[in-house]
Amino acid sequence: MTAAAASDDSRQNGHRKPHAVSGEAPHPVNGGPVVQLPTAFGDFVAQAWTDLVTGVEHLAVSSPNAPTDGKAPLVRLHSECLTGDVFGSYRCDCGEQLAFALELIRDNGGTLLYLRGQEGRGIGLANKIKAYALQEAGFDTVEANEQLGLPVDARCYKAAAQILAEMGLHEVRLLSNNPDKQNRLAKAGVNVVEMVPTEVPSRDQNIRYLQTKKDRMEHRLVLGDHVGGVVPVTSPDTSFDHEQD
Repeated sequence: MTAAAASDDSRQNGHRKPHAVSGEAPHPVNGGPVVQLPTAFGDFVAQAWTDLVTGVEHLAVSSPNAPTDGKAPLVRLHSECLTGDVFGSYRCDCGEQLAFALELIRDNGGTLLYLRGQEGRGIGLANKIKAYALQEAGFDTVEANEQLGLPVDARCYKAAAQILAEMGLHEVRLLSNNPDKQNRLAKAGVNVVEMVPTEVPSRDQNIRYLQTKKDRMEHRLVLGDHVGGVVPVTSPDTSFDHEQD
């Protein structure tokens, strides 16, 4: 079901009534109007959601069309990444995964939830840049967070699960390479019926980071395709780490 197809009976006095997700107390969120969103990737509809517990605002970007294959809709939970999504940083694969997911949703139907407040797997932008400095000193992405006394992954998916429930998306095909995301979303009450890979070609600048995610965080990555020599690198260490997915 798309954002535009959310049922009217979920509203009360102009606001959505909280739907309990399986195994969780209702996590209150409030959805705004559904609007048209023409983009470079195609035409979508968008709806802003506010987490009434934290005050963080998220955005659902959906295909206006139902899934073409009759399967559960594709859903991407995309954690905010300013450096990758906005500036196209090659230290991570975030921006490229975002584009890839939007293309799949455009062609096959589904929803992308852009989850703000999850920069650097939840540690924040300033701490992510501090982690970058440690990574340039030789630490991998996991070790850098640990050196800062921060969790490896501080993200919470309760609001995301509640937004999906409010949108009527109770069964999804999750666009992700991260089995931990699948497990944690399932605990929050969303039935993930299939994992759909979102691996994009690695680069000289992010291959070490991706290898760390594969080896230490059990991400389902092949690391077969590689794009090399695309961007001149001034640092003597061309293998950088980041935090995402």
